[in-house]
Amino acid sequence: MSLLQHVRACNVYDAARFLPLLHEGAEVGLVRRDNAARLGRFALFQVGPDAVTLAGVGGFEAVSQAVDQVVEQLVADGVVPRWRNEFFAVAPRWGAPPHFRLDRGAVPFFGTRAYGVHLNGFVRDRGGLHLWIGTRAANKQVAPGKLDNLVAGGISCEHGLYETLVKESGEEAALPPELVARAVPVGAVSYRMETPLGLRNDVLFLYDIELPPDFRPRNSDGEITDFTLMPAADVVERVRTSGDFKFNVNLVIIDFALRHGLVRPDDPDYLELAMGLRRPLGP
Repeated sequence: MSLLQHVRACNVYDAARFLPLLHEGAEVGLVRRDNAARLGRFALFQVGPDAVTLAGVGGFEAVSQAVDQVVEQLVADGVVPRWRNEFFAVAPRWGAPPHFRLDRGAVPFFGTRAYGVHLNGFVRDRGGLHLWIGTRAANKQVAPGKLDNLVAGGISCEHGLYETLVKESGEEAALPPELVARAVPVGAVSYRMETPLGLRNDVLFLYDIELPPDFRPRNSDGEITDFTLMPAADVVERVRTSGDFKFNVNLVIIDFALRHGLVRPDDPDYLELAMGLRRPLGP
């Protein structure tokens, strides 16, 4: 295996297999053609050869309710999983007014862009740079039992970016808000990856935080079973040689490695790694 293999695996996507999802003239998603055919039986969607158009009119709430009725039927049909009634905002781009909200379980079906936040927690002692690594619970819907960052979570309608960081940090690692305030925003990674359900069209906002040597993370929401403080070089090597980490966490760690000199410019994959972590966000 290689670091670059993980970047490529998160960008297995053939644009010819997807149609743009349009609402009020704006592209808000990418629907795989077989999923588009399923939407053709609902009056809310107009399916053509070049696009799927959400015909719902009205405000955010009216459109959201209309879409959710479709999602309810797709769940009943066994096509889409319901995700604990957690909703993501759907918009043409980051910062734009949302057109509607969508149950998290249906996001890949419609190929709408989802946003998340990941926090690298590191310590500079014990002979060098170390990273706190979590192990995901065995009952997680995605990547059960895989290794993870110190903190990670999707940005829902109910919480903004920094609110999500504070909330997830408290629940997943017992980081108090005053400590989270030390976290430094360090960029974002993006990818498009076809899945059995449709398309993961994701952007992850990244933060680093240097933690006190005596800090011990503690999970309270049941999503992480334990944490291990690992030498950062060993973490990168484990990413390079295994599939032990959740698929998109590999990208976050590779980005950390590039920024902290754990992967250097003389690595033959360096430029492909640096460019491959940030897929263009346009169609």
